[in-house]
Amino acid sequence: MIETPDQPLFRPQSRLQNQCATVVVWLMAGLVSSLFVWLLGDILWHGIGQLSWGFLTEPPRNAGRAGGIGPIIVSTLLILTVCMAAALPLGVGTAVFLAEFTPIENLFGRMVRRSLDVLAGVPSIVFGLFGNAFFCVYLGMGFSILSGGLTLACMVLPILIRSTEEGLRSVPHEYRLGAAALGISRTTTLIHLLLPAAMPGLIVGLVLGIGRALAETAALIFTSGYVDRMPSSLMDSGRSLSIHIFDLSMNVAGGDPNAYASALILIIMLIVINVVASWTASRWLHRRIFTI
Repeated sequence: MIETPDQPLFRPQSRLQNQCATVVVWLMAGLVSSLFVWLLGDILWHGIGQLSWGFLTEPPRNAGRAGGIGPIIVSTLLILTVCMAAALPLGVGTAVFLAEFTPIENLFGRMVRRSLDVLAGVPSIVFGLFGNAFFCVYLGMGFSILSGGLTLACMVLPILIRSTEEGLRSVPHEYRLGAAALGISRTTTLIHLLLPAAMPGLIVGLVLGIGRALAETAALIFTSGYVDRMPSSLMDSGRSLSIHIFDLSMNVAGGDPNAYASALILIIMLIVINVVASWTASRWLHRRIFTI
């Protein structure tokens, strides 16, 4: 039926449905935002009173009820550094191989993608058992920061690879054709054109990987250990912030105040690292695009 100028384009029933759908969407968004604000507010309320320079620099005392989390912050950052140092080159390299050198219908590529999808859903405790058996026992690394970081790298690789691959595949094929027509080598095209264009996908994978690595507890209990002293090398055992929070809240009577403060520091670290990663990637993207 063709609408005439005398007939409304949207009937009252359709307008009501649109309004109801809009209200529902806003309610869902408000609910999610409220949960985040409530969580952050609860942690701030209980933890901000414990924060001080001494809390950030001193070692724990009295099973964590007193003192600070200085060695634990150092251990957490070292574990995260090992994780990203191992996962980034492997993840980006594998994503480039799958996106640029393997056709989507290729059997080997499909097997790799299916394996990555399965690995992404494996529980962290299974990764912890694998890391303990392979890195700690078989390779002789023992309970160490290196073992924990490499185990976390295995956990974040599927997320990093798949997000980077999707980012590369979302780059228009005309970019590749134009670069080839100009006589630009495939390597130069990849480094200066495709990877910068796929940077949003890489950032998403990086942020998700960092978030999972910082929040991981089960896998690190089996690999990096439980020791809360200052590590002197990557072969030393080290307690991460997530393990420290778990220990204070579950095993230490009277440890809740410091557990909340440690959780607040963990959230701040996550926000700062994500902001720095996004800013660095944006700067790199801007510079690379104009230096082809």
